[in-house]
Amino acid sequence: MGRLAPSPTGALHLGNARTFLLAWLSVRSRGGTLLLRIEDIDGPRIKPEAAQQTVEDLCWLGLDWDGEIVVQSERRERYAAAAARLVAAGLAYPCVCTRSEIEGAASAPHEAGDDGPVYPGTCRGRFGDLAAAKAASERDAALRFRVEVDAVPFVDAFAGAQPGRVRGDFVVQKRDLGPAYQLAVVVDAAAQGVTEVVRAADLLPSTPRQLLLYAALGLVPPTFVHVPLVVGVDGLRLAKRHGDTSLRHFRERGVRAEQLVGYLAFLCGLRPRGGRCMPRDLLAAFQWASLAPASVRGDDHGLLRG
Repeated sequence: MGRLAPSPTGALHLGNARTFLLAWLSVRSRGGTLLLRIEDIDGPRIKPEAAQQTVEDLCWLGLDWDGEIVVQSERRERYAAAAARLVAAGLAYPCVCTRSEIEGAASAPHEAGDDGPVYPGTCRGRFGDLAAAKAASERDAALRFRVEVDAVPFVDAFAGAQPGRVRGDFVVQKRDLGPAYQLAVVVDAAAQGVTEVVRAADLLPSTPRQLLLYAALGLVPPTFVHVPLVVGVDGLRLAKRHGDTSLRHFRERGVRAEQLVGYLAFLCGLRPRGGRCMPRDLLAAFQWASLAPASVRGDDHGLLRG
């Protein structure tokens, strides 16, 4: 069982679309079940209209799913319960440190991790619970997971063996009591019975943290498949600096779905450049071996030139 898990922080672009196509092909080529989950817990970055636009774009591409759409913002009680379990087990603790305080505590630039400076453990053992943290500091507290290892090695189904380095205690519940990404996706994948997670390679550093949470909560992790990024001419992940590569942009300018899917198929190594097709046309020949192991350039698409 797989999932599509867009975050409505903006319009889908070519990189998102290629990852979703690969996730769809991986599951559908084996007759599996595919779920759609809207990951809308990223606070101010969420755009209210983006979720509906995402659903429309996926349908336009010919990517379908099974069952009802799951929306993370409607599942907060599940995440809160998981966070409480971690606290009860002594695996998570209140933290009132601000980002600037954490940055100031870092003794050298090399202490920066994948999400910023490595947390130095200032609040470990400092407060009994959230209420005590609030009373002592006059600040709302987050919850951090207690990390006791330097690495969680794992084997990715596409990227291969990974060292799984993990540094510093990380947030599982925010100050507003909302879940952090790492906790929410673990709780959801387990609750939904997801057995395969296909996502972009920039999320590889998140995997060791999520594996720690799966183990702490007594849950079975899925198989992870991290695919290379779609990049611009500068070798960096597609962004506004590379021009507008959103699906909305192409749709509004008359690009047909089979043109865009054909280009995505080219980026996946499944069809030659310039072809036209829909996702169902790619099922019979789909294999992971067709996908190049390195990032692929996507800002030279030529979709608006006929």
